Amino acid sequence: MEKIKLEIIGMSYSQSQSGAYALILGEEGGKRRLPIIIGGFEAQAIAIELEKMQPTRPLTHDLFRSFAETFHITIQEVIINKFIEGVFHAELVCLDGKTEYRIDARTSDAVALSLRFHCPVYTYEKIMSAAGIVMDEKDEGGK
Repeated sequence: MEKIKLEIIGMSYSQSQSGAYALILGEEGGKRRLPIIIGGFEAQAIAIELEKMQPTRPLTHDLFRSFAETFHITIQEVIINKFIEGVFHAELVCLDGKTEYRIDARTSDAVALSLRFHCPVYTYEKIMSAAGIVMDEKDEGGK
C-alpha cells in the first residue's frame, strides 16, 4: 500500500466533545484533511513541541524519547494505519540499528512522538477516503 505523507495543519478546541481538541493533519501537497479528536494532555504535548517550549521537567513523551535514545532506538516513521468505529489507530516504526519493530500507539501519542523524533507521519488512501475531508481555498482563507 502506498503511503500518504501528512503534516500538522493546526489544532483547536473541539466543539463536539468537552475537554477535547481537534488535531488537523493535512495531506502534503494536497487539499485533504484528517481531523482527529484528541485529549487535552496529548494536545498540550503536541502544542509544547510545536511551540518549542521547554517544560521545567520532562513530560511523558520527552521521557519516552530520552529512554529510547539511551538504548539507541529511533522512531523512523508513524503510520496511521486503521480507522475502526470512528477511532484512528497508529503504529510507531522503530529501529534499534538492526531490527525494525512496529509498536501499536494511540494516534495522538504517535504524533506527539513524531515531533520529538523529527520523523514523518503517514496514512493510507483507504483511511483518507473513509475519514478525510476536502478543503477548498475559501475554507483556508484563500491560501
